[in-house]
Amino acid sequence: MPWVEVGGTDIYYQETGVGQPLVLLHGMSSCAEAWFQQFEHFRSRFRVIAYDSVNHGHSSNSPRDQDEPDRADELEGFLAALGINRPILAGNSMGANTLLRWATRHPADALALVPSGMGVAPEGQAVGPAAAMPLDRETLFLPTGDALTEGFKKEQPRMYERYLRIRSTATRLEALRHPRKWAPRTWDERSNLAAGVSSVTSPMQIIVGGLDRLVPWCERLHELVPGSRYRVIEGAPHNVYYEAAQEYNAEVDAFLTTVV
Repeated sequence: MPWVEVGGTDIYYQETGVGQPLVLLHGMSSCAEAWFQQFEHFRSRFRVIAYDSVNHGHSSNSPRDQDEPDRADELEGFLAALGINRPILAGNSMGANTLLRWATRHPADALALVPSGMGVAPEGQAVGPAAAMPLDRETLFLPTGDALTEGFKKEQPRMYERYLRIRSTATRLEALRHPRKWAPRTWDERSNLAAGVSSVTSPMQIIVGGLDRLVPWCERLHELVPGSRYRVIEGAPHNVYYEAAQEYNAEVDAFLTTVV
């Protein structure tokens, strides 16, 4: 269970396999361990790596009186710390936004990009800071909202409960009870993604669950990134990589065979 310090944060990460690095970026209030189905699937072909972002999982908390650290900066620092120059990056939700912001800074530096559950806001739709999840001191397991379906909860209760347990760490609970402010730079980059992503030349596979409310965002991302591939996995929710892991993994496999 290795750690590495990035920007003053003690970052926890997991890795398995050998070869080309495949770095997995989790979503808001999730964690690296949520990618366990991808670790199992891809470890025979890639060096699979996932880390807990600041204020998540087993990584450390940022100071309460400072802005939320910039996660694109964090990704840059993590890659540098591990000596990774040409990564394959796959991210869901917040992780996909981090991936896209990093890619606008490094348009050709990734071997491949796989954003899921996130894209670019449709034209005319404002982008603003996400509202903090209200959390009282009695809450120990974080609710999933629309990340997973009710059908999944009923049909695969163990997998659903596993997701609740692995992400509901003391670090994340502390951060939700004491929300940090979002740095202006973060929201400037998010608001200007439409202008930035069109310069990205790294191969990109966009994946989204058919039930995800951000389907229009993913469609626009596909329109803006020349040569990008786009796949909707019908019946899947926001956390498409978790609930529809088999379909997600197969789509990523098919894409990576064309670029690796």
